[in-house]
Parts: sequence; C-alpha cells; structure tokens
Amino acid sequence: MTAEELLRTLAMTARATGRAMRPPGGAGLLTAITETARQLFGAQACSLALLSDDDAELVYTTATGAGAENVVGMRMPSGRGVAGWVAASGQPVAIDDLRADPRWAGDVAEGTGYVPQALLAVPVQSPQRLLGVLTVLDRDTDRPGADRDIQLLSLFAGQAALGVEAVRACERIGSLLLSALASAAEDSSDLSVALEDAAATADDDVVELAELAGLFADLSCVGTPERELAVRVVREVIRYTRGRGSA
Repeated sequence: MTAEELLRTLAMTARATGRAMRPPGGAGLLTAITETARQLFGAQACSLALLSDDDAELVYTTATGAGAENVVGMRMPSGRGVAGWVAASGQPVAIDDLRADPRWAGDVAEGTGYVPQALLAVPVQSPQRLLGVLTVLDRDTDRPGADRDIQLLSLFAGQAALGVEAVRACERIGSLLLSALASAAEDSSDLSVALEDAAATADDDVVELAELAGLFADLSCVGTPERELAVRVVREVIRYTRGRGSA
C-alpha cells in the first residue's frame, strides 16, 4: 500500500470510528443507574431505551433484572408500546394493569421471557432533545414513598441523560479529531488549520470543542512560558466556573 492509499484509508477509518472514541465506563455508568433504580424501587427489572439517530426506533441499550439478557439490543418502532408513547409524548406514565392498557405491546414482552404486570416509565431528555425512555417494571408499591416514584425516577432519567450525552459527545469529538488528523496528513497541512476546517462543518455541540482542539494544536508550537500561561488561564476559568456553580 502506497503512502497516499494509507492516508486515504486513515481518512475513511477516522470518519467511521466515532464509537471507538466512546469513553471507558460509559456503559457501566448507565448499567449502574438502571440497577440502582431497580433496587431502590424494589422492582423486578429496569431498562433504558434510546432513540435511534433518525428517531424511528427505540433501541434497548441497557437493562438489569428479569429478562435483561434478552432485552439488551432489542429494537422496536419508536411509536409502539408504552415506551413509544412516552417517547412520542414526552410524558411519564404509571400503569398498574398492563394487560388492560391498549398501548401495551405484550408480544414484545413475551419475547424477552419476562411479562410484567405493571410499569413506570419516564422520558430521558437533554436540554436539546428527547433521548429515550427509562422504565421500571413491577416495582414494590408498598414501600414508603412509592407515591413519589415518578419524580424519583425522573431524577434517575436526568442522570442517564447526562451519561448518554457525555458518551455521544466523546464519540463525535473523537471522530472529528481523527478526521482532522487524517486530512492534515493527506493535504500536508497544519493540524490547527484542519481542525478549524472541521469546526466549520461540525455539529453545533462540538464546534467549540473542535475550536479548542485547534487552539491547543497551535499552543504545541509556541514556547514553554506561553503554554504555561495558557494552562493557568484555563485553570482559572474552570475554578471560577466551579465556584459559581457551588455558590
């Protein structure tokens, strides 16, 4: 393989490896959230379903408890079932008798090997969009405070949304950085210039990160005193931001 072919292969690989940039522990965090919710509610099972990129499907990425091994990886139309109703409406729901509810997709549940009688489901939502649905099956309604379970599960959904967004941001910025690196090598150009070009076409939520990466690439070419000054400035900005958040 020639150098030019190698660079083209690198460029294509870089543009397709977003998931390789997934931070370690991302999946573990979401599993911990569902398992903690399941135990807190005294439930038989808990699952997290995320909307596909085109919002056409709900993909069950995380599950704990009864039937979990058959739930993870399951896909269903985003408008189907109780989870589909929650995704479409953005509203939480509590159902005590699933068989009597017309929204219930009983055949899907039967395919998992566990058919619940009741569920509680809430939307998982970031400030920008609805990401998916967090569902608890057959929770213990006799425990103290069970009447506040929707509010409590919504707190878990908020934590899940933060985890999902962090994972996706890492995927996007990682893919963008690899693509910029490949472009710089292919065109024999500056990495900072390639990052600026990438930022110009990036999604809104990673533009600033791409610009920062370009600035750091520029900093790598300056002297030690200038780099130390930049580090001090960034450190002070972070310290100020954290202090303001805790005030």
